[in-house]
Amino acid sequence: MSFVKVKGTYDVLPNESKRWQALEKFVRDLFNTFKYEEIRTPMMEYSNVFHRENEQSDMVTKETYNFKDKGDRDLTLRPEGTAGVIRSYVENKLYANNRLTKLYYIGPNFRYERPQKGRYRQFMQFGVEAVGSSDPFVDAEVIFLAYETICRLGLKGVKVKLNSIGDDLSKSNYKKVLVDYLTPFKDQLSADSIERLNKNPLRILDSKAPEDKKIVENAPLPINYLSDAAKEHFNKVKEALDALNVPYIIDGKIVRGLDYYSHTVFEIEAAIPGFGAQNTLGGGGRYESLVEELGGPRLGAIGFAFGMERLLYALEMENIQLVNEERLDAYFIYFDEPSKSVSFKLLNELRQDDFKVDMSYLPKSFKSQLKEALDLKAKYLVIIGENELKDQMVQLKNTDTQIQELIPMNQLKEKLGVL
Repeated sequence: MSFVKVKGTYDVLPNESKRWQALEKFVRDLFNTFKYEEIRTPMMEYSNVFHRENEQSDMVTKETYNFKDKGDRDLTLRPEGTAGVIRSYVENKLYANNRLTKLYYIGPNFRYERPQKGRYRQFMQFGVEAVGSSDPFVDAEVIFLAYETICRLGLKGVKVKLNSIGDDLSKSNYKKVLVDYLTPFKDQLSADSIERLNKNPLRILDSKAPEDKKIVENAPLPINYLSDAAKEHFNKVKEALDALNVPYIIDGKIVRGLDYYSHTVFEIEAAIPGFGAQNTLGGGGRYESLVEELGGPRLGAIGFAFGMERLLYALEMENIQLVNEERLDAYFIYFDEPSKSVSFKLLNELRQDDFKVDMSYLPKSFKSQLKEALDLKAKYLVIIGENELKDQMVQLKNTDTQIQELIPMNQLKEKLGVL
C-alpha cells in the first residue's frame, strides 16, 4: 500500500516554503499600510454559513466539502473567505464600534473542482473585507489596494476589469429582461441553467457549460439596466479611480461567482506568458446584504481575494524573485566526539545571540561536512580538531576569501559579530 497526498492537494517543501513566507510577509506589510487588521476564522463552519437560500452559485451548490460530525451537525469546509469573516464580524458584534472595519485574512480554502495548473482542491487565498460602509470611495480604496498588490509584486500589464451589477432595484429589473431573453433558448440551456432560469437567472451568465456560454454571449448586460442610484454610485467609483490613476476597462460581462455581490464587481489581470486568456489573478466586489443575511444589521461591505498558488506561479513565469539568498553566518566542522560536544555548545551559545549557524549530526568526514557547509552557503567555517580543543582555539575560515585564522574560542562571538 502506498501513501500519497490527496488528489488536488500539494506539499510545500522547504525549498518552496520561503517563497510562501515572503509572499505572506509582503501581503501583511502592505495591508497594514492601508490599516487593515488580520482576522483568522475556522477552516470549517456550520453549513448554513455558506448554504443559504440566496446563495445558488456553483461554488456553494456543487463544489463544497460537506459532512456531518459525530453530533450529527452539518459542517462545511470553507470554499471562500468572505462568508466566514462576516459570520465572525456579526457573532462578535464588531459593528458595535460604529466605524468602517477593515480586515484581511490569509488561509486555506477547499473546493471540489477539476485540478489544473495553479488551481487545486485545497488552495490558499489572501483577501480583504471593508465592512460597515456603502461609500463609493471605499470601493475605490479596495480596488486600489488590489491593484497595488499586483503592481508592487512587479508583474506587468496590470489592469482592472470593472463592472456594476447594480442595487436591488437594478437587479430586479435586469432579471426580468434576462429571463425574457433566455426563455426562447430554454430547450438549449444546460439542465442547471433551466432550473436557475426562474430562481436565479444571473447565475446563468456565470455558467461554465459550453451550451450556456454560446447563448449568453449576446445576452443583455446588467450595466445597461442600472437604477439612477446605482449609476451615481458607479460613476463616483470611476471618478475616484481616475483620481488615483488606476487603469481600468469596463467589462459588462463580469458578474463574479457568488450571489451576494451587488453594485461594483471587478477582476485584476496581468500579462503573464503561458496564461493565455486565463490571466485573471483575483477579484472581488461589493455586497450589501450578506451582513444582514448572517444575522447582523444591514451594512454595506466590499472585498477581494487572490489565489496564492496562481500568483506564485505567475511570479515564477515572470522570473520575479521574492526571496533574497540567505546565507549561514557559520558552519561548525568537527573531527571527533569531544570536538563535536564543544561545537554543539558554542553553536547554541551563538544562536542565543541570533547568529545563523549549524553543524551536522550525522557521522560525516571532513570532506562531507565541508560540502554541506558550502551547500548551505555558510560565510565562515568554524573548524575544531584535537589541537584546537587542547588549546581552546578554533580555526575560522572565510569561504569567500579563503582566509583562515586561529582565534581563541571565547572571542568567536565577538569576531563573527564584527565580520
